[in-house]
Amino acid sequence: MGAEKPLNGKIILLTGASRGIGRAASIACAKAGAELIITGRTTGALEEVDDEIKNLGSKSTIVELDSRDLAALPRLAKEIHSKWGRLDGFVANAGQLGQMSPMPHIEPEAWDDTILVNLTSVWHQIRNFDSLLRTAPAARVILMSSAAAVGPRAYWGAYAVSKAGIEAMGRAWAAESEKTKMRINMIDPGGTRTKMRADAFPGENPMTLPTPEDIAPAFVALMRDDCPHHGELIKARSYISS
Repeated sequence: MGAEKPLNGKIILLTGASRGIGRAASIACAKAGAELIITGRTTGALEEVDDEIKNLGSKSTIVELDSRDLAALPRLAKEIHSKWGRLDGFVANAGQLGQMSPMPHIEPEAWDDTILVNLTSVWHQIRNFDSLLRTAPAARVILMSSAAAVGPRAYWGAYAVSKAGIEAMGRAWAAESEKTKMRINMIDPGGTRTKMRADAFPGENPMTLPTPEDIAPAFVALMRDDCPHHGELIKARSYISS
């Protein structure tokens, strides 16, 4: 495995790959040699990512997938098993901001949907992909967290709760996987120039923020065989600058 292609030969599933951080992480992993399974709700946007991956000399499989479609996950796991027999990497990136308002004022439908997309669906992904990951020689997992998971964060409601849940779930899963060759970590991308960030901070100048491409190397590093972390929360920007 050459230094320029540290992920050569790896099969990595990345959800929410059509734009933003998911798109940048997919392309960075492909550039590092991985073959990608990319999911998202819009086939056209995924095809654009696929084109970029092909231009890098790698390949990807497009899966149109809404995180709310929990019944699709066992089918996807079955297809992955049939084609590859394993997963070397899994990045649970898909998520949504949800309704930003005082906790008592969140609409029940908005609460349920945010928890479903950001937390419950990730548990279903873990449930369906765990055996594929355990089959791989050295599987790597990244769950997407946020600074909103800790400390007082007024008006962030269900999003903050969902990300705190992701961290708790990731640490539990990691503790259960101590005797395997899997490495499971959470990543906090920090303020990044994405649509979600712009929706949360409409008055912020996006040009003051790093781009998704700036932090994408952290995802590659956490997918490598020599990743030393397990059950940890990684701050993307400090990690890639260290």
